[in-house]
Amino acid sequence: MNTSILSMTLIYVTYGEMGSAKNVFLILVLTIYLASVIASGTVMLLIYMDTSLHKPMYIFLFSLIVNGIIGSTAVWPKVMNILLTDNNTVSYVECLMQVFLIASYGACNYTMLTVMAYDRFVFIFKPLHYHTVMNPYRVKHLVLIGTLIPVMVIFAQICLTSRISLCRHTIQRAFCDNVSVLDLSCDNDNFSVVCNVLAICAIFSFSVLPMFLVILSYLKIILIILKMSADARMKTFATCSPHLIIFIVFSFASLFSTIYNRINPDVSVREKVIRPFFLATNYILIPPFIQPVVYGFKSKEIRRSFHKYRKRAILGF
Repeated sequence: MNTSILSMTLIYVTYGEMGSAKNVFLILVLTIYLASVIASGTVMLLIYMDTSLHKPMYIFLFSLIVNGIIGSTAVWPKVMNILLTDNNTVSYVECLMQVFLIASYGACNYTMLTVMAYDRFVFIFKPLHYHTVMNPYRVKHLVLIGTLIPVMVIFAQICLTSRISLCRHTIQRAFCDNVSVLDLSCDNDNFSVVCNVLAICAIFSFSVLPMFLVILSYLKIILIILKMSADARMKTFATCSPHLIIFIVFSFASLFSTIYNRINPDVSVREKVIRPFFLATNYILIPPFIQPVVYGFKSKEIRRSFHKYRKRAILGF
């Protein structure tokens, strides 16, 4: 590993072209990020404190929310610091750490959404055997596998990325991601080619394949729902709708960001400034905010738990 490269300082060129839009974006990011942290912390605290929520679905939700906080915190405090101080530089080591956290966030989000889809599938298709299938032992292992495997694969990829030769030091995006780092590599660097191939494999393994599995499970769920009575249909759909909404939002955001980053179209100067921040907001700011909010509004059990603890707080326990 080349220590001279690791000591390099990179520059975010996009921030210097924002002008007065910095203040607007800062307020937007700060508002949504704080709301996301508060909503996430509230739902996590309810799941932790209320034993009635110690169920597989909410344990998986807890893991999903933690992952969302890690992903958003890997980006937005740094972005807000740049917007406040105009210091648009980042060390290469810090950049690689950000790449690792963001890639892990995306991969773990999809694996956990797939695990949650499996949980809903078992709940609907094998209701009498649900607690036998989704026992504490299996739940624990699903969380560990859904987290550790993506993290280990991403870590291996980042180790290879850290060995590429850099011929540029300016980043055209709002934060460091794998594409932005590979764009800095020398054109004849073999490591950059290998890293690009591994990145595509990772996208397929932790985005395309999980997406296919979730869609397949919901197609089967829809087929079984259509055979139910109207009342049973509504109840079944209510148990799946929070997960389905989160899955659709995150899938749209990740697919849009991935495709837009890869095709890299010719755009105007104004679009070159707006695009990185739109992609960053769409992929790493909105989904972590949506996750606790959707479950907070859609889940009767979480709403019931919230009102229970709110009454205790008002009455002074």
